[in-house]
This record gives sequence, C-alpha cells and structure tokens, in this order.
Amino acid sequence: MTTSQVHVSRPPGTARREGRPGIALAVIAACQLMVVLDATIVNIALPHIKDALSFSTTDLSWVLNAYTLTFGGLLLLGGRAGDILGRRRVFVFGILLFSLASLLGGFAQEPWQLLAARSLQGVGGAIASPTSLALITSTFPEGPERNRAFGVFAAVSAGGGAIGLLAGGMLTQWLDWRWVLFVNVPIGLLIAFLAPLFINESDRQTGRFDILGAITSTGGMASLVYGFIRAADSGWKDPVTLAAFGAAVVLLSLFVVVERRAADPITPLRMFADRNRSGTYVIMLSLAAAMFGMFFFIVLFVQNVLGYSPIDSGLAFLPITVAIVTGAGLSTRLLPVLGPKPFLVTGTLLTGAGMAWLTRLDPGSGYPGGVLGPMVLFGFGMGLNFVTLTLTAVSGVAQHEAGAASGLLNATQQVGGSLGLSILVTVFGTASRNEFGDQLPDFLAKATPQQKAEFAKTHELPAPWGHDVLSQGISTAFMAGVGFVVLAVLTALFVVRVRKSDLEALSGKSAAPAA
Repeated sequence: MTTSQVHVSRPPGTARREGRPGIALAVIAACQLMVVLDATIVNIALPHIKDALSFSTTDLSWVLNAYTLTFGGLLLLGGRAGDILGRRRVFVFGILLFSLASLLGGFAQEPWQLLAARSLQGVGGAIASPTSLALITSTFPEGPERNRAFGVFAAVSAGGGAIGLLAGGMLTQWLDWRWVLFVNVPIGLLIAFLAPLFINESDRQTGRFDILGAITSTGGMASLVYGFIRAADSGWKDPVTLAAFGAAVVLLSLFVVVERRAADPITPLRMFADRNRSGTYVIMLSLAAAMFGMFFFIVLFVQNVLGYSPIDSGLAFLPITVAIVTGAGLSTRLLPVLGPKPFLVTGTLLTGAGMAWLTRLDPGSGYPGGVLGPMVLFGFGMGLNFVTLTLTAVSGVAQHEAGAASGLLNATQQVGGSLGLSILVTVFGTASRNEFGDQLPDFLAKATPQQKAEFAKTHELPAPWGHDVLSQGISTAFMAGVGFVVLAVLTALFVVRVRKSDLEALSGKSAAPAA
C-alpha cells in the first residue's frame, strides 16, 4: 500500500498560520499602541532629555515636532503605499524603520542626532499606522467581527496615551530617558516577525505616489514651524526667521499647485469643498494646537516647579486620559440621539474653559486647583469632540473616499499640533525675554545651578528664580492656546451645520477615531 502526501499550495502572501484572527488583531493593535504611545512616553522624559543633551526650552519642542511633522505630513502617503505595494509588506517595513529610528535615538549624543532619529520615527509611524488600520479591513469581514476589531483599535488608540505616561515615568526614573526609545526595539521586532505568520497580504491596487506633494507639504510646514521657534530665540527680524517664513510660503504655495494637478493627490483638495468637512478640519487643527502645547508645558511645570518625579508626573496626567475616554464614550452613546452639533459646541467650550483656567498658573499654584481641575475640564471637552469630529469628517463622503477623509483629519491633528506648539513656544520665549530682558540666560537649558544662583543674587531675585520665569512664560503661552480654542468654538457655532440625519448614512462606513 502506497501513501502519498498531498501538498496544498498557498496563494502568494498567505499567512503561514492563517485562521487565527485574534492573534492577527493583537499584532495590528500592538503596532498602533507603539505609535500612539511614543508621543506621551517621550513627553514625560523631556526635562531629562533637555538636561542630558543641553537643549534650550524652545529647541526642546523639536523633540515632539520632529516626530509629528513627518508623521502627519507623510500619513496619507503611507496609506497610499500600502494600497499600491501591499499592506502587510509596507506595515512590516514601517515597523522596522520605526524600530531602527528608536534605536538610533536612544544612542543619540547630540541634539541633532536625536531630532534626526525622531524625524525618522515619524516616517516609520506614518507608514505603519495607516496600513495597520487598513489591514483590519482586509483581515476581518464586514459586520460585527470587523466592528469589534475597530473597537479594539480605537480603545488601544485612546489608552495608549495613558500607558505611555506611566511607562515613560517608570523608564525615565528607574532606568534612563534613553529607554523610552529603546523599549520600541524589541516590541517592533516581535511585531515584524509575527505579521507574516498571522496576517495575509492584501491585493495590490493601481495608483501613483504623490512624492512631490508629500515633500512640499512636509517641508513647508517644517519651515513654518521652524520660523516660529527661531523667532522665539532670535526675534522676528532675524534673517533666518524671515527666510524660514519665506520658504514656507513658497513650498506651501507649490504644494497647492501640485495637488491641483496631480492625478492621485496626497491631499484631495476637493475634500475642503464641503463646509462641514472644512470646519471639522479647522476645529481639529485648533484643538490639537492647544492640546500639544498644554502637554508640553504642563510636563515642564509639574517637574520643574512642583518638583514631581517622572513617575509622579505620569500619574498626574492620568486624570486627563480618563476624562478624554469618558467624554468619548458619552458622545458615542448620545450622538445618534442628539446629533453632532451639541457635542462640537459643548466640547470646544469646555476645552476653552480648561485652557483659560490654565492661564492662571503661577509659582504658588498647586496640583489640585492649578493643574488637575483645568486638565480634567480640557480632557472631557476633547473627548466629546474626538468621535464627533471623525464622524462629521466622513459625513456626505462616498464610501471609497471615507478613508481619505478620516486620514486627512488625523494628518490635520498632527500638523496642527506641531504648528500650535511652535506658536505657544514662541509666545513663551517672548514673554520670558520681556520679563527679564536680554540679560536672562537660558534658564531651562545650559545654565548650571551655580550660574542660576549667581544670576538670582546679582538681580536680587528670589530663588528659585527659574520658577517665576517659567510660570510667567507658560501662563502667557496658554493665552495663545485660548485663542486657538476660540477659533474652534466659532467654527463649531457658525460654520459646521451637520445634522443628526447626516450621520445615519455612516452606519456602514468604517472610520478610525482620531487619537
């Protein structure tokens, strides 16, 4: 009796251990967690990074902006790459690039080395994040199974910030700030190893890469952000400052021309034709501008003024995460009943009230009344807006363009955060110079404790003199944050007119909440 073995051939790109959707979802969610976590995990370590690499306060903002600018600027291009080249292949490449950049950043010895690594991290995140979301649609069939997968993805996006705050505090305090970057390496390598085992490759689609659009948009925004940050240090008449703003105008104008002529534009300008969608993007940009600035300066305040340790700083930020999740859950349940308008208006008003409260910070402010109260109010307002803005952004969009509409919203969030942070840093730097004049050394960067004490003695300032300058600069910067939120409130009141009936057509559409 002869026994013959039958070898079943698999189509190219089939997972070697297919049929395990739970593990596939875990791999996809782990990628999103790593990308989302990276923003807050680095935030907590900022004061230690400043001291270790001798950053100035204004230049320190580039540790965040270098990541968010490349991430936001290339986000749509990353999604397009997955569609054309295969989502799993691009997903793995993005994860490996992100991991390599994290390793390089952890070994950085000079500020420029860390900023280059952070920019490369943003490129990796822009490739991996949109393809991870798209892999859900190609891995799970439409219906309850896909909806549950999107629910897990959204929960990870919302909870990643809180995990990053705690992890950043523990790694910085117990090991070293470099571990907030090193920690990505083993996680990324594990994800890259598991993806081909449990996730099928997607079918490739036809299309073109809008490389020129990506370069001009990212370069233009980077020049604009650099102009603001340069102005904080060198003033508005500085030749380099003026050159940066000039380059921004040229590049962003060229970007608009490129997008109008491109066959497959990275940013479909037709998305801005609808007033509801345009209003949504303005609100997201404004709120992100205020939120990124708030996180940046409150981390400096609680560690440098209140004297919190990195772990205590992480715990201090947990209430805002709870507030965001609570607001998002409430809006999700009540949106079908009340429609989006009440949540947009109420959410922006609460966010503005929280930001206005933060303008009262001074060296005598404590955590409960000076930080906790306004952060919870701010976070709850943001939570009311996140889901609402996502649904409004895809309202009235054809099914095949829903991904582009929501992706553009996420890109707007990242770019708006970078632009807003740079403007708040500029206001901070100007307020600090006005407070103590040109004799003021960079109190948060290169001055030694002895130099600070000598300066305080010479100028008859109470010690610790840096607390007064820092608090004054932060409270003034938050006034600019209030201006951003006022723009969001006005847009919600007078521009966005989406109705409850407009959202009923979205039940079959899949859009990832902005996070």
